[in-house]
Amino acid sequence: MKHISTIIGTAIAGIFVMSVWGAFADAYGIFGGWFAGFIIIGTMWFLNHAVGLVNNGGAFVDMAAGIGMAGTMRDVFMQGGEAFTAALPTLIVVLLGGIAGGFMAAKCEKYLASKKA
Repeated sequence: MKHISTIIGTAIAGIFVMSVWGAFADAYGIFGGWFAGFIIIGTMWFLNHAVGLVNNGGAFVDMAAGIGMAGTMRDVFMQGGEAFTAALPTLIVVLLGGIAGGFMAAKCEKYLASKKA
């Protein structure tokens, strides 16, 4: 059940980000974008983390993974498979960035642990 609630919580966040944020930014400019970000991400963070929809046991994957997946698949469903093909270079760079970030986080933790000892 915890995996289903994680999928639902991150999918809801992705749906709101992909459907509402752009409309607010288009209608009210930069203020609308900031307002939408504050309201959407703040509310979804509360539901996912404080209420506990998202399971953070094991590897920590935050709402951004669900938001990215929702955005990618929305375009695939609306525009077809070529939307996924067009997104592949970006997805590859994001994965490489995640790997580099994880590597650096491990190095920093190791350094801080050795500094503490």
